[in-house]
Amino acid sequence: MDNTQINEKLKEVSGWEMQDGHLTKTYQLDDFNASLKFVNAVGELAEKADHHPDILIQYNNVKLSLRTHDQDSITEKDFNLAGKIEQL
Repeated sequence: MDNTQINEKLKEVSGWEMQDGHLTKTYQLDDFNASLKFVNAVGELAEKADHHPDILIQYNNVKLSLRTHDQDSITEKDFNLAGKIEQL
């Protein structure tokens, strides 16, 4: 996807942004336990999609970073997973 396509798709996934060639979003949760539960739910979606985000947990903040590694860019797969994550 080129930058124009990415910017159009970003309108469909609230709070996600392009950062250093990755589709990213940081979620603020209630506490560490909530962060772990969220990450586990994301992990289940990722396994079903066979598409895995990079995940950083900082107590009650969870940063997700998506990029289709075999394409070395942001693709439709990233936006599909981001949309599913938003439904959690």
